[in-house]
Amino acid sequence: MKNEGPFILEWIAYHRAIGVEDFLVYTNDCTDGTDTMLELLQRKGILQHRDNPFRTMVDMKPQHGALAAAENEPVIQNAGWSICMDVDEFINIKIGDGTLGALYAAMGEANMISLTWRLFGNGDVHRYDDSFITGQFTRCAPEIVRKPHQAWGFKTLFRNIDLYKKLGVHRPKGLVPDLWDQVRWLNGSGRPMPREMFRNGWRSTLETYGYDWVQLNHYAVRSAESFLVKRDRGRVNHVDRDQGLNYWFRMNHNAEEDLSIQRMLPAARAEFDRLMADPEIAAAHHHSVACHRAKIEELMARPDQRAFYETLTSPRFETLSRMLHHFGSAVFNAGPDVIPEDLHERDLPSDFFFTVRHVGEAEH
Repeated sequence: MKNEGPFILEWIAYHRAIGVEDFLVYTNDCTDGTDTMLELLQRKGILQHRDNPFRTMVDMKPQHGALAAAENEPVIQNAGWSICMDVDEFINIKIGDGTLGALYAAMGEANMISLTWRLFGNGDVHRYDDSFITGQFTRCAPEIVRKPHQAWGFKTLFRNIDLYKKLGVHRPKGLVPDLWDQVRWLNGSGRPMPREMFRNGWRSTLETYGYDWVQLNHYAVRSAESFLVKRDRGRVNHVDRDQGLNYWFRMNHNAEEDLSIQRMLPAARAEFDRLMADPEIAAAHHHSVACHRAKIEELMARPDQRAFYETLTSPRFETLSRMLHHFGSAVFNAGPDVIPEDLHERDLPSDFFFTVRHVGEAEH
């Protein structure tokens, strides 16, 4: 994490409510109290916090550095099940009572399950509000959303039985050659994953996606104001790429509504309230909220950032966020500037499709 202070307690409370027992969190270069809040939570026995040692490693980006360091931590080595995930991702279990226990019971002898992203957009929310992300943002991508390629990325919950040699961003990596036949990997609907995914797969396909049992709600953009702060913070993996307008265009999906996670919010709220009943924890949360608001005010005072915000919240981009299924992969690679300026105002048929020729890497 980096400068995620206002969002930490909801994420911890929600995942404690569904049965997560241990958290190991890495941070670097925080200025909003994220690291001091996590240190406080560690002192109170709620999680474990580490400074990210990526700068001491050769050619390591922050995310990969944290994963490499985590492999030597007892909390990881002794875990029954593990998953590598971010604070904008929420495990949404749709079966049984919505807990990990219900999911494990349904899985039977399986030892891995992939949680396909469901990308949640800003739902036309412009202003930052100190309330649950999972309650504010209910608009998302359709289940069938093969473009952009990030839309069907997944994270993998896996049993810690040494089938793989190391942690990975999306799934454990380095399958031990002699253990191929011991992999029991399911998709989010409880169907077996094909063998060709075992070594390097990281995103679902039309044949492998599934949302019936579990999905990973991915709130990549949050409100327009909070996105300014996220952009200013920078990225943990693709550190040389700006989280600019093209990122917002790719990740801000508002075509459908999904309320499935909300049945677990009363339990999450009760856990959140228990945490906030501690005056020190409440003070740490309020400090991070104040820092977040101050950063928004600072950024909005800059003409370039104000113009960027006005573009994010414009009628054009709000309409485009509901019609991303009409675009081909080249449009997402090239960016929204290739889309005709008036396309969002046209009365388009349901099967309308638009793409362009684009050469080279995706614009960011």
